[in-house]
Amino acid sequence: MKISSKGRYGLAVLSSMAKHEGVGKIVTVVSISERLEISKIYLEQVFALLKRGGFVTSVKGSGGGYYLAKQPNDITVYDILSAVESGMFEKTEATVAKSDEALEKSVNDNVYAVLDNAVKEVLSGISLEDIVNKSGEGYMYYL
Repeated sequence: MKISSKGRYGLAVLSSMAKHEGVGKIVTVVSISERLEISKIYLEQVFALLKRGGFVTSVKGSGGGYYLAKQPNDITVYDILSAVESGMFEKTEATVAKSDEALEKSVNDNVYAVLDNAVKEVLSGISLEDIVNKSGEGYMYYL
């Protein structure tokens, strides 16, 4: 499975905010950009998606920025990637539905649906809190 840079950065941003700021503490795009060494312009696009997904709230004006809108244990990796990754969780398109409907149904039911459910189950079982709690245990994360 390949996760786009928006998905990877969305996960990194929210994990960093959960680790360093927690819920309710405002952080600027510039400070996150500098901390994670990610382009400010690109991060603004990611924050727009995270805001639309309900993970962050924006504050305008001087002293403005973003803060986590939910507790880290209430945000799963699946939630984040579903909001940021366009197309990652779309249904697989039909392959041979016109020529062999039974085969198409069997492949969908026994392969694609099984994979989709497994990915959803695993990613739904990992919260931001899990990531933050394990970040000090000698894990090396490459983004």
